[in-house]
Amino acid sequence: MILNIARRNIWRNKRRTLITVASVFFALFFGLMMRSVQIGTFGRITENIVSSYSGHLQIHKKGYSEEKIINNSFKFPSGKIEKIKRLNYVKAVVPRIESFALASSGEQTKGCLVSGISPEKENAVTEISEKIISGRYLTQNDNGALIGDKLASFLNVGINDTIILLGQGYHSVSAAGKYPVRGILHFSTPKLNSSLVYISLKEAQTLYSIENKLTGIAVFADNDRHTSLLKSEILSVFNPENYEVLDWGEMMPELKQLIQTKSAGSYVVLGLLYMIVGFGVLGTAVMSAAERKKEFGLLIAVGMRKIKLALIVFSETLFLGLIAVIAGFAVSLPIILYYSVYPILLSGTMAAMYEKGGFEPVIVFSSDPSYMFAQLIIVGVIVLIASCYPILKISRLKPIDAMRN
Repeated sequence: MILNIARRNIWRNKRRTLITVASVFFALFFGLMMRSVQIGTFGRITENIVSSYSGHLQIHKKGYSEEKIINNSFKFPSGKIEKIKRLNYVKAVVPRIESFALASSGEQTKGCLVSGISPEKENAVTEISEKIISGRYLTQNDNGALIGDKLASFLNVGINDTIILLGQGYHSVSAAGKYPVRGILHFSTPKLNSSLVYISLKEAQTLYSIENKLTGIAVFADNDRHTSLLKSEILSVFNPENYEVLDWGEMMPELKQLIQTKSAGSYVVLGLLYMIVGFGVLGTAVMSAAERKKEFGLLIAVGMRKIKLALIVFSETLFLGLIAVIAGFAVSLPIILYYSVYPILLSGTMAAMYEKGGFEPVIVFSSDPSYMFAQLIIVGVIVLIASCYPILKISRLKPIDAMRN
């Protein structure tokens, strides 16, 4: 009976009901869209960088993060690597040598990041071979190189052309080598396309004169949520006095700060949006209680208990919120699910802006249910707060005074 009366009462003033439902609907819709785009796009950027290159964690010699030079290399700790592989949440462990060099061909020269890799182990995680657009992948003892397509274009080289790498080796020894181009890569992260050169781990050790040494070990987790837990477990294997373990946020603080800043900005916008909606719903509840004051007094006078009347009014507000939530999710979910599978590919000026900032020119929606539940909880809290006013008025209502007015 209470629910049936409440359902009928919300349509007594159809215009006010529709305005209230619309305000909550649009707030929920735009809130879901904004958070979906933000979480999806930054999640895509992070996934691209982590999965294609950096890994979730990296292990270095103490001090390497402050001074990324080849002198801060360390001997290959095969026993400890096996221990890390056996840890929970570890997907793969990949040894690397990373350093800077000048890549040259003819009169063209450009600074680049040289990454010495174990081809089979690296490809099993980062799937570099899938990013080759021309040529072939490296073999285990290959003396060639893989380079990004933009770097290849700048140096004006193709498959089987030779590039020269010039740098500084261990203890200031000159590092110079000639490498035929085996393959040309295209990454989803534009910055990697214009600056990355892959050679085999053996060739990198020879180039930089660091036999049996590494500059880092990349650790890939099965999920980014386990990064912090995995970091603490790795620190129990590697002595923090001699080694440092950095997660992707510490290795790329600019990206992490950008994500945090954008998230903080979205929370402010969402807060203002829901504040406006909250006052709108509360205004509806105040007007409804004022208009029906005499009605409430009469019902209490003829014997209706205040608790039952309060439940009817509460149910009315609940119905309004429920209608808005169902409508908001019904409209937004298909859009979110569609664009989470088929991202929006940008072109023209907008794509150029994204690439200039080092990001993939694509807008991805996230279908992660956690932020959806968060929006649902916020709307629920707004509705509950708004329903408190008429309930409070009913609890203090005196039937004689109400009917006189």
